[in-house]
Amino acid sequence: MADECFTLPRLAALYDALDPERDDLLPYLALVDELGASQVLDLGCGTGVFTLLLAGRGVRVLGVDPAAASVAVARRKPGAERVRWLVGDATDLPPLGVDLVTMTANAAQEITGPDHWRATLRGVRDALRPGGHLVFESRVPARRAWESWTRAASHRVSDLPGVGTVEDWVELLDVTGPLVAFRRHYVFAADGQHLTSDSTLRFRERAEVEADLRAAGLEPLGVRDAPDRPGREYVFLARRPAEPTP
Repeated sequence: MADECFTLPRLAALYDALDPERDDLLPYLALVDELGASQVLDLGCGTGVFTLLLAGRGVRVLGVDPAAASVAVARRKPGAERVRWLVGDATDLPPLGVDLVTMTANAAQEITGPDHWRATLRGVRDALRPGGHLVFESRVPARRAWESWTRAASHRVSDLPGVGTVEDWVELLDVTGPLVAFRRHYVFAADGQHLTSDSTLRFRERAEVEADLRAAGLEPLGVRDAPDRPGREYVFLARRPAEPTP
């Protein structure tokens, strides 16, 4: 189940305006070039920011997300007709055989249940052609990012065209083992509506992720850094092994 900030139409429509700087996507674009990927599955595509960047570069791309409201936002954007969109997840994909699967931002950490995570990785493997790659990021648990998820550290007021003034902030709810729960608040000055969105992220250690990749039939190739957040993110690169030569 996706969070309300992705599933409620009023909140999904705000997502890009409240997070307009997407320098975090630049390394993914560079990796597409590095690997020469011409067919990409953008898993957890949300409102399609990265998906449309790929399509604009001539990449054949499928954008998949479980939140219909977010996909609806993506479909209304310029260039959306060049993308194949699907509401769903990696467990119910059509036959693909892509060069690369991407999970940007929180997409991987949003998959909190161990069974769903394992099923997702198996679905990714099946979606890749032999020799195809998977890349995704996950926050380094030791950096304890959640300690800054407070109203004092996150409160802001934004004046958004066509929407008006929106006040938003983050409230930490619970930390239990690898699971961190938090709540986003949104207050609309236009009508006083106060909406909330509850989220839980799973913080996985590097060894755990690499073991899960191997169990799903994917070969870990290493961990890179996120240039815009040095030392704070694991960027995992893995590959579906090539088929043996007969």
